[in-house]
Amino acid sequence: MKGVQKPPLFLLLLHISLLFLLPLNAASSPRTQAEALITWKNDFASSPPSLNSWSLTNLNNLCNWTAIVCDHNTKSISQIDLSNFNISATLTHFNFTPFLNLTQFKLKGNNFTGPVPSAIGKLSKLTTLDLGTNLFSQEIPVQIGMLTELQYLNFFNNSLTGVIPYQLSNLQKVQFLNLGANYYLETPDWSKFSGMPSLTYLDFSPNSLDSEVPEFISKCLNLTFLDLSENTFTGQIPEVVFTNLGKLKHLHLARNSFSGPIPEDIGLISGLQHIDLAGNYLEGPIPSSIGQLKELKYLDLQLNLLNSSIPSELGRCTNLTDLALASNKLSGKIPPSIGQLRGLRHLDLSYNSLNSSIPFELGFCTSLTDLALASNKLNGELPLSFSNLKDIISLSLFANRFTGPLLPSLFSNWTEVVSLELEHNSFSGNIPPDIGRLSNLINLDLSRNQLSGSIPLTLGKLPYIQSLNLSNNNLNGPFPTEIAFPLLEKFDLSNNNFKWPIPDRDCLPTSVGNSDLCRDASGVTRAGNSKKTNKKFIIGVLVPVCGLSVVATTIALILMFHKKTKCALKKINSAQNFENFESMILQEEVKFTFGEVVKAVDDFHVKYCIGKGGFGRVYKAELLSGQVVAVKRLNMSDSNDIPAINLQSFENEIRTLTNVRHRNIIRLYGFCSRRGCIFLLYEYLERGSLGKALYGVEGVTELGWATRVKVVKGLAHALSYLHHDCSPPIVHRDVTVNNVLLESDFEARLSDFGTARPISANSSNWTHIVGSFGYMAPELAFTMRVTDKCDVYSFGVVALEVMMGRHPGNLLESQLSESSQSMKDNAELLLKDLVDQRLESPSNELAKAVVLVMSLALGCIRTRPGSRPTMLYVAQKLSARSLPSLPEPFGMLTIHKLMGI
Repeated sequence: MKGVQKPPLFLLLLHISLLFLLPLNAASSPRTQAEALITWKNDFASSPPSLNSWSLTNLNNLCNWTAIVCDHNTKSISQIDLSNFNISATLTHFNFTPFLNLTQFKLKGNNFTGPVPSAIGKLSKLTTLDLGTNLFSQEIPVQIGMLTELQYLNFFNNSLTGVIPYQLSNLQKVQFLNLGANYYLETPDWSKFSGMPSLTYLDFSPNSLDSEVPEFISKCLNLTFLDLSENTFTGQIPEVVFTNLGKLKHLHLARNSFSGPIPEDIGLISGLQHIDLAGNYLEGPIPSSIGQLKELKYLDLQLNLLNSSIPSELGRCTNLTDLALASNKLSGKIPPSIGQLRGLRHLDLSYNSLNSSIPFELGFCTSLTDLALASNKLNGELPLSFSNLKDIISLSLFANRFTGPLLPSLFSNWTEVVSLELEHNSFSGNIPPDIGRLSNLINLDLSRNQLSGSIPLTLGKLPYIQSLNLSNNNLNGPFPTEIAFPLLEKFDLSNNNFKWPIPDRDCLPTSVGNSDLCRDASGVTRAGNSKKTNKKFIIGVLVPVCGLSVVATTIALILMFHKKTKCALKKINSAQNFENFESMILQEEVKFTFGEVVKAVDDFHVKYCIGKGGFGRVYKAELLSGQVVAVKRLNMSDSNDIPAINLQSFENEIRTLTNVRHRNIIRLYGFCSRRGCIFLLYEYLERGSLGKALYGVEGVTELGWATRVKVVKGLAHALSYLHHDCSPPIVHRDVTVNNVLLESDFEARLSDFGTARPISANSSNWTHIVGSFGYMAPELAFTMRVTDKCDVYSFGVVALEVMMGRHPGNLLESQLSESSQSMKDNAELLLKDLVDQRLESPSNELAKAVVLVMSLALGCIRTRPGSRPTMLYVAQKLSARSLPSLPEPFGMLTIHKLMGI
């Protein structure tokens, strides 16, 4: 009987096993996977046309779907690669269960928001997980540590918060690990981390990690790339890093708070190619052992406290292309061995105390394109060997003790140079006529020398010159009337001995200090010409005085902020001292103090952070009074000095927003400097940015056609006010959907005035290119001349984006080439197919309003600035009591027809 019972028991166990396997097989079937992907796609806020293959009508063709790779044997999905598809979505509704055999999951370069679900830990066969360059938030789930087959893990450039989970060190097979550019990651208990023997690439920059170098890193013996830069790591650089990590090729520890010497053992890592230790508090000598690094290409030690001399052993690093030792305390001479670095392209030794002449051998570095030796105590004449530097683009030698003439042979060979800064030396003799051969020159500064003689006519052969400073020399003779500088922005001839004649337009405020500079052709000084002379006198005297006042005010602001920062660091050491620090500039009507704000955000704890941008983070502060304030915290360097780019943005924002009042422009309450940071306080707008509203999960339901028209109208009125009601007019220069904020009733508020600037009809208004790609007017790339029409173009892009529900990239590209086939194709597009397909087509009055917005927006993105309307015209059209009738039914209107409305 027993022998008879065994087969049924065996069969029973077999049936039970099959019952357990059936759900798993069903869950991972190709059809189940296809349905899961379609469900996920339907949840996307924006889905690219390239994913049209993800369709119920295409279920049997899963392995040919875009971004999908199947296993040849099972025909189920093994890889999903949606990198750079411009998708706006979340992972919250992604069903991980059907994809347990997935080996690669790549979502890099999209707009995924929300958390990384803990369910991702189910994908136990993953070897590659790439979620970089998205908007993921909250903490990294500890379940990531369950993915023990991972070899590649990338969270770079998200908005992750919280503590780095120590479970990551369970990933013993991972080779690539990048947690950089999240900014808010808190320092974990590094003692819980174990070594990761397979790790070759580790990136923690930039974040907010503030410990010493974690010990587990020294156990990652196969590391070739280590980046801990832009954190607040402290202490000395441990020698064990250099003794254990013998395979390192890239070492990035810049912009932290490391102190002490650079370990001499750095020379033991023979394969090092890239060393960046800039922006710390390192002191002592530069180790001579660096000369052993034969493969070294990049060495950046600037902005430290290094002293002693430059070691001659650096000349052995014959593969060096970049050497930056600026802003230290180096003294002595430039070693002649530098001349052995024949591949050197960038050399920066400026802002030290070097006190020798320039060695002749430096001229053997014939690959140099950028040479900066400024602000030292270098002396003697420029070596003749400098004529070998035929590829030099930027040469900065100012604030030294150089003497002798400017040799013609130098100028005749520097034909590629763009910027030449030789000011504040003791150069003598004439300006060589060969200067006219520098046809690419944009910036020329020869001021504060002992140059004499007349200005050579060849100076007029510099077609691109924008800044010319010859002041404080002994130049004389007549100013050549034949010279014209079509692009000149800055021009200073002051404190020389020039005589008349000089062209009318060159009788500038910068020319004061010359004798008889503004005589007319007959030799009569214009002082006897009453009205014109008075005007010239006012311009020649008051403008420099006003200019000096502006400079003095700027310097005072810098000193004030610098002093405030130092005082704040001394006074505020704990949360109990907040009430003692109320120093702040506020609008008169504001009734709260900065101390109250600091308390409300618990000394700027990460949980109150609501966003981040190029210059810092934004916090939400709910005060005891019930008032809610937004606080922008600008990123500073590790020193107490405010970086120039942040200071300029800071000053622009304050200067603009304290002088403007408009319902569609963000309100600035005040500003403050504290603990080495700068803070701007604004009114809080609960709906956040237009971009967030447009691409968020509620974008369709809340941003209907009427609301979108209202938003565009508000933005138009804000820009019209800046351009036509402010004196002088103000251009914003960075109008994007992310710089438009929304009130609870969807009233638009233009924000982020860090790049704003006034424009004047009497100046050239040349500028560096600023703004956001995809929104900048095309003429900026060619002329760099800023006008109000640059804002008009950006407004047009934003208006189109609001109505289309996506960025109008293709439409902008076709506009740039009016004869292109794509332009003709776009002209025949129906408006109903161009606007946001997530909404039902507008009708009646709403249809008229949408058509008006679209036609105005298309006019604003015209290629020629002169053909664009003004913002005053746009605002008036959008505010008209009656809307123009449609020439055809909404569903029949084409882009071509809209352009004619």
